[in-house]
Amino acid sequence: MGSPEFAVPVLQKCAKHYLIVGVVTQPDRPAGRGQVLTPPPVKIAAQSMGLAVVQPQKLREPAALEQLQAWAPDLIVVAAFGQILRQNVLDLPRFGCINVHASLLPRWRGAAPIQAAILYGDNITGATIMKMDAGVDTGAILAQREIPILSDDTTGTLLPRLAQAGADLLVECLPGYLTGGIIPRAQDESQATRAPMIQKEDAQLDLTQPALVLARRVRAFQPWPGTFIPWQEGILKIVKAHNVTGVCRPGERSVLEGMPVLGTGNGWLALDWVQPAGKKGMPGSAFLQGARGWGKRHE
Repeated sequence: MGSPEFAVPVLQKCAKHYLIVGVVTQPDRPAGRGQVLTPPPVKIAAQSMGLAVVQPQKLREPAALEQLQAWAPDLIVVAAFGQILRQNVLDLPRFGCINVHASLLPRWRGAAPIQAAILYGDNITGATIMKMDAGVDTGAILAQREIPILSDDTTGTLLPRLAQAGADLLVECLPGYLTGGIIPRAQDESQATRAPMIQKEDAQLDLTQPALVLARRVRAFQPWPGTFIPWQEGILKIVKAHNVTGVCRPGERSVLEGMPVLGTGNGWLALDWVQPAGKKGMPGSAFLQGARGWGKRHE
C-alpha cells in the first residue's frame, strides 16, 4: 500500500524478495496546469511489473476489503499510502501491517516528516520500520536508520535518499521480524512531535519571520508547494535562497553584492534562484536586470 514516489523503491525492493499478491494505491488525480488525470507513481511502477492494482476512494469500501481478503496476504507493507488503515485491515494479515516512515520516530509523526525535518533545522533524519497500530505513526519500532541532512538539501533531494534507505532497511529487518528474532519496541511518547500535512496556502513567505527560518522553508517546500512573495501584479516564486546577516525591515527590498535580497524579521533573505510569473526560472542576478523598482543597492 503506497502512492507517491517515496513508496516506489519500497515496492520494487519488496518484489525482489517476496511475492507481491496485490498493490493498493490512491485513485488517479488531476495534476498540472491542464489538470490531466494522472496515476500515482506506485500504480505506474506496479503495472510495469505486472502486479494487480486496486485504487479505492476509501479503504473502508466493502469492495476494497473483499479484495484484501481474497488476496489473503501474510503481511501488508505500507509506505506513504495516504489513507488511514482501520482495525479490520490491521488485523487481516497474520503478521500485521508494517509501515516505512520517513523520520526517526517518534520525531515527526504525520504526513510531512521530510519537510518538517528541514523546516526545523534538524541535522539528522532517517527511516523507521514500524508495526502499525490504530494510531498515526504510533506503532512499535522494528528498525531505524539515520540519514544526514545536508545544508543544501531540499525535500526533493532528501526524499529519494530516505526512500532507498527505508526500502533497504525493510528487507533487511523483515526476515528477523517474520521469524520472531526482532521484537518491536514501543516508542517514547515523551519525545513525539507532529508533522501535519502541508497545504498549498502555506507557500507564501511571512517576511516578519527570521531569514534563517525562511531559507529553511524555501528548501522544505521545494518542489511542492514552493514558496513565493507578491510581486508587482502577480507573484515571484522563490526557488532557492539563503540568509545573510544585516539590519533591515521586514519586506524591504534591496540589492546586496549583485543579488536581490528581502528584509525579514532578522536578517536578509538572498534570492539565489527565482521564477517571475509567466517566465522560466532564473538566477537572482538575472532577475534584477529586468526588475525595475526592486530596491536600493547595498553594495
